[in-house]
Amino acid sequence: MRAFITGLAGPALTADERAFLREAQPWGFILFRRNVTAPEPLRRLIDDVRTTLGRLAPALIDQEGGRVQRLGSPHWPEYPPGAAYGVLYDRDRDMGLSAARLGARLIAADLAALGIDVDCLPIADVPITGADPVVGDRAYGTGAAKVAAIAGAVAQGLADGGVLPVLKHIPGHGRATADSHAKLPVVNTDRATLDATDFAAFRPLAALPLGMTAHVVFTAIDPIAPATVSATIVREVIRDSIGFKGLLMSDDISMGALSGSVGERSRSAIAAGCDVVLHCNGVMPEMLAVAAEAPRLAGEAARRGAAALAAKTLAEPIDLAASRAEFLNRMAGAWQPAQGYA
Repeated sequence: MRAFITGLAGPALTADERAFLREAQPWGFILFRRNVTAPEPLRRLIDDVRTTLGRLAPALIDQEGGRVQRLGSPHWPEYPPGAAYGVLYDRDRDMGLSAARLGARLIAADLAALGIDVDCLPIADVPITGADPVVGDRAYGTGAAKVAAIAGAVAQGLADGGVLPVLKHIPGHGRATADSHAKLPVVNTDRATLDATDFAAFRPLAALPLGMTAHVVFTAIDPIAPATVSATIVREVIRDSIGFKGLLMSDDISMGALSGSVGERSRSAIAAGCDVVLHCNGVMPEMLAVAAEAPRLAGEAARRGAAALAAKTLAEPIDLAASRAEFLNRMAGAWQPAQGYA
């Protein structure tokens, strides 16, 4: 296995992709809307990738709810944005946490039925007034303790359903005044404030098996390099201060926040301490460049990868119809699906 996660171009493997997967052997693969038509073709795609790789490679997706749902109508139910759980939490802490856990458990049921075993969720970003809306209502709240509590409930709900959670975006995207999909955010907040707010939301979640970096510069720690490619931030903040011990993946290496070729970015992310590089767009020349820079997964990175996969458990039984009805009941007044909920 090589230290990267790859995207795919469409709803079925091409001959070039099949050859690429056999040769490059990515650790896992990630799915987007362009890969999704209906449940059965998606299952076939996932099975085809794993058959081509010759192993049960992790299948990732971003299925958060709200604005970020790769699976949606008419084949899959709608889920609320993270902020809706925060609304419930403010009314009744236990109700907010139980709703977040149940919502994630239902997402896990949707994913597991397809063979998807990793969800890029929960988000522990703590947005502030004036920040770019790229996080916005995806966040569970604006206080570190509340965000950490709800994120922990979401992670548990996914785990209960046999799906591994990915903690994002470490060490925080909430203060960013730019969307890192398009350009590089620079945060000038002092270290003490970051420790007490942004970073504090991630510390209670440090035992989660998988994490994703933020393409954000924190000038108080590293005035030049964004977290993904900053050895200082990975070592001093993510690993030491936050205490994250799981497999650390970059955010999408093709995003506009980063500079240089995708090959150079991949090399820099690995050198900084990311265990694997995430590349999402399914563009073959870029996939080849990333694979060329991704080393064999070995040493501590391999150990963390194996530990993450070993953390996956069998799903606890659930009555889906009753649980969906209960979920809607719990969310009453905080969120109502636009397309119905089946």
